[in-house]
Amino acid sequence: MFWQKSIELAKEVYLMCLLLPQEEKFGLISQIKRSVISIPSNIAEGAGRNSAKEFQHFLGIANASSFELQTQLILARELKLVSPEQINSLLMRLNEIQRMIYTFKTNLTK
Repeated sequence: MFWQKSIELAKEVYLMCLLLPQEEKFGLISQIKRSVISIPSNIAEGAGRNSAKEFQHFLGIANASSFELQTQLILARELKLVSPEQINSLLMRLNEIQRMIYTFKTNLTK
């Protein structure tokens, strides 16, 4: 379920990137896109591994990418590149995914 939510978030973030100034194409936009796509990609890669320990490792990478994305979205909001409402909505969805990843990762150790 959190993989699907991260795919939906990635779509929304990609659409938000269309609103950012073109001069950010090789800066913030590039970083945001790399971070957001890393989340579902690492969840999928971990799910395809052979052990719970390997899955945990990739969930850790996905979670780290989510915190990178969080920082970049906050920066976009602080720079007033996108409306605070739109960023806050994305941040709330991201926070939900972060909690889901953490819970699932914790349950893998049990």
